[in-house]
Amino acid sequence: MKNYSISRIKVILLILILFTTFCIEYSALNMSMTAMSNLYWGNSGSDVSRVQSRLKDWGYYDGPVDGFFGVRTWLAVRKFQANNGLNVTGIVDDETKVALGFNTSTSAAISSTYNAATSTTTNDDVYLLAMLIDGEARGEPFVGKVAVGAVVMNRVRSPMFPHTIAGVIFQPGAFSAVDDGQMWLPPSQDSIRAAEDAIAGWDPTGGALYYYNASKVQNYWIFNRPIITQIGSHIFAR
Repeated sequence: MKNYSISRIKVILLILILFTTFCIEYSALNMSMTAMSNLYWGNSGSDVSRVQSRLKDWGYYDGPVDGFFGVRTWLAVRKFQANNGLNVTGIVDDETKVALGFNTSTSAAISSTYNAATSTTTNDDVYLLAMLIDGEARGEPFVGKVAVGAVVMNRVRSPMFPHTIAGVIFQPGAFSAVDDGQMWLPPSQDSIRAAEDAIAGWDPTGGALYYYNASKVQNYWIFNRPIITQIGSHIFAR
């Protein structure tokens, strides 16, 4: 009778162990299959961490798995998209999620928060702004590079434009270097320094919200903007 009771206890314990193991594995599987929202620059949260981990495992990402979608995550996503025949946008859209092995069902989408502050900046902001400066003002004097960065910062502070550096830069049609791909090249050290100076508050333009090269203008409405100054080949206007 005693041996029977011990055997019965062992069977019960074994069942409990197997059930617990099943629950753990099911939870992990369910987590991996949980749908996620589209992710882009500035998002933060567990979904971003999952993408970073997957990209890191596959050799595309070498940064920290910190749950923040910054420049290194964005560049890793673009590299993954290019290598897998996807549209190279830097946005983790449905096609990219499928390629990464994530569920795209919108019914269980996890929300992501946008942690962007106008009063603080990160190294990602500096690098992104430097990329734009390099694409828009390559060959311009240093003060001209700072001036392009200052226009971005003036727009961030203006109620007429998005209130983040990324938002201003990626506003559709805002900058030709975004559209023609010139900003995707690694920025020079001069452009990085110019970005740092513009973010720190140096504004050689006197508050300009626009700039243009008169010899390359295609949208002539810009000529109606009040001119402030000219630096290098760029005319800066309100």
